[in-house]
Amino acid sequence: SYGWIGVEIFFVISGFVICMSCWGRTPRQFFVSRVIRLYPAYWFAVVFTTAVLIAVPGVWERLRLREVLLNLTMLQSGSAVPNVDGVYWTLWSELRFYLLFLVVVAMGLTYRRVVLFCCLWGAVAMLAPIARLPLLELIANPDGAWYFIAGLALYLMHRFGQDLLLWGILAMAWLMGQLELGNRIAEIEHVSGWRGSVLIFTAFLLFMVAVALGYTDRIRWKWLVTAGAMTYPLYLVHYAAGTTLINRLHDTMDARLLVAAVIAGFLVLSYLVHRLVERPVSRLLKKGLDTSFARLRNAGGH
Repeated sequence: SYGWIGVEIFFVISGFVICMSCWGRTPRQFFVSRVIRLYPAYWFAVVFTTAVLIAVPGVWERLRLREVLLNLTMLQSGSAVPNVDGVYWTLWSELRFYLLFLVVVAMGLTYRRVVLFCCLWGAVAMLAPIARLPLLELIANPDGAWYFIAGLALYLMHRFGQDLLLWGILAMAWLMGQLELGNRIAEIEHVSGWRGSVLIFTAFLLFMVAVALGYTDRIRWKWLVTAGAMTYPLYLVHYAAGTTLINRLHDTMDARLLVAAVIAGFLVLSYLVHRLVERPVSRLLKKGLDTSFARLRNAGGH
């Protein structure tokens, strides 16, 4: 369940950051920003994890080449193809959130429109499972919707100040989120307990409220920027490859030392991925996409 709490945190932060980063941007700029942020580290992670699973077999099932290649699109969940690494399932939720939010970006982000989006999305996410309409449920993403909505509400608090409506949206997100967390513990995870998990989730939301209301503005440590940039590549590479290495090496060294070494190794790897993969590849992708969209714009009706 603690892994699921991490996913909740990931979704809440994503809602906050996406709303912040695309405010005042065009749909084209929003699309480009998401591509250059998501894909470079992801492509590396797919190749790296596959290489580890080939080099150290017997822990996780290695996918067929055609399935690995499809994973490079990040659309494998929509094609009923397994993920190279189990943690990639969250990216499918992310992509559906981007698709929905792109509609609001195209209309122009305003306080009123984002609030209306939160309310409509929340209502559809609540009704979709009961309606038993698979397409509606796929789009509404009821498993993750309320965490993204919480992030959006928190950003509106940050940008425009708090009010009762935003507190109401955040409270609804907490109430729906704790239910989803409890259901996942009971039906899927079967570990830990609801109280402890909800306590961690609540503490994180309260911290995010402090961030949104400006109580952490004085914290400006430069290393936090680098640490934040490393979180995405670390998330992508740590699980399947990390557990594979731990499984293979657990009889060769002290368990605490092994875990510390694996964590340190993946932190270094994540930093290198950020510096040597994400930065240069993102620049190339941005330049290429900007050129492509300029060509579309200049082509007009031709």
